[in-house]
Amino acid sequence: CLKPGDTIRCFDRQYEHKGRCCNRCQPGQRLVSECTITEESDCTPCESGHYQQSWTRERHCAPHDICEDNAGLMVKTEGNTTHNTVCQCQAGMHCSDTSCQTCVENQPCQPGFGFVADKALARMSSPCEPCAEGTFSNVSSKTEPCYPWTSCEKKGLVVKVKGTNTSDVICEPGRRSSLSVLIPITAVIIMCFVGICIYCLVHVDPRRRVQKQIEAGKPIENQEHQQAQEVGEDGLPVQETLLGHQPVAQEDGKESRISEQEKL
Repeated sequence: CLKPGDTIRCFDRQYEHKGRCCNRCQPGQRLVSECTITEESDCTPCESGHYQQSWTRERHCAPHDICEDNAGLMVKTEGNTTHNTVCQCQAGMHCSDTSCQTCVENQPCQPGFGFVADKALARMSSPCEPCAEGTFSNVSSKTEPCYPWTSCEKKGLVVKVKGTNTSDVICEPGRRSSLSVLIPITAVIIMCFVGICIYCLVHVDPRRRVQKQIEAGKPIENQEHQQAQEVGEDGLPVQETLLGHQPVAQEDGKESRISEQEKL
């Protein structure tokens, strides 16, 4: 039993009314009547086009925002009994201020500035931002972002002219790049030369040609023209004489003596 001057302490989802703790209405509802000794608080859902997003004792729900087309707005998320409608600027536009009650048309991003998709989706400010170091934009556009500089190193080149926020890097071949081209070409030329030399040695060497002729059973030209004369031990030419149908060497200046029996 409360005494005069005592303070009533209610829970978070309750409120004090005439010395009693009454329940608050849950999100999506509004209060119709306060609680009594015999009855709890009377609540009802919010009407169409209105919402209440917290526990409340309010008798009215708040109306949804209206996304005015002539203000450059469009619906991003439809509202319900617990959440308000979310508006955003139409494509090609951004909010005129932080309240975003109206939108203004985007201006083209000038050279040195790029279109930022995240800012454009937020519709909170101009979607153009200055190109950071290492990027560039050389056009005036409502959609083109800043592009990264070309990597000369990845192409095997070196930087000739450094890039800016409005121009790309200019590359050129370097000494290392030239060597990387010349070395393979030189290697191919050497391999071709070695191959030709090997071919010549195999197919032109006389000894190998004679060997091939012998293996093929062909007469050797040098044997057909072999000289009949040979040189003896004393340096005098030697002639061949038939003896018993077999050739016998006879030195010049010496008589050929063949027995009578042999002649027969």
